[in-house]
Amino acid sequence: MATVLQHQGYYGSVEASTEDNCLYGKVLYIQALINYEAKTVTALEKAFRHAVEDYLRDCERGGIPPEKPCKGSFNVRVGHDLHLAAARAATSEGASLNDLVRKALTHYLAQRTARHSR
Repeated sequence: MATVLQHQGYYGSVEASTEDNCLYGKVLYIQALINYEAKTVTALEKAFRHAVEDYLRDCERGGIPPEKPCKGSFNVRVGHDLHLAAARAATSEGASLNDLVRKALTHYLAQRTARHSR
C-alpha cells in the first residue's frame, strides 16, 4: 500500500494507531481538515475516497469552490544571504527570482525522480 492515497486530485495520509488499533489519515495539501479512519487497509482507502467525495458534495451544496491541493504559490524563508545570492543569480541570468526558484525545483525533482527510478 502506498503511504499516500490519491482520489480525484486529492491526496491523503496513511497512519496507524497502535493504541486504538486502527488506521487513520487526513486529506493533505489543503486548509480544510478532513479526517478518515478504518480498521483495514481496504476500508481506509474506501473511507478516504468517501471523505473526498463528501467534501466535494458539501462544497457544491454550499456554492463554495473546493480547495485545490497546492494553490501554486508558497512562501519560503531562506535567510538573507541565500535570498541575496539567488536574487543576484536571477538578475545575472535575466530572469525573475520566481523563474530561478521554479527552475531549481524542477531540476531537483527531476534528479530525485531519476534516483528513485533506478
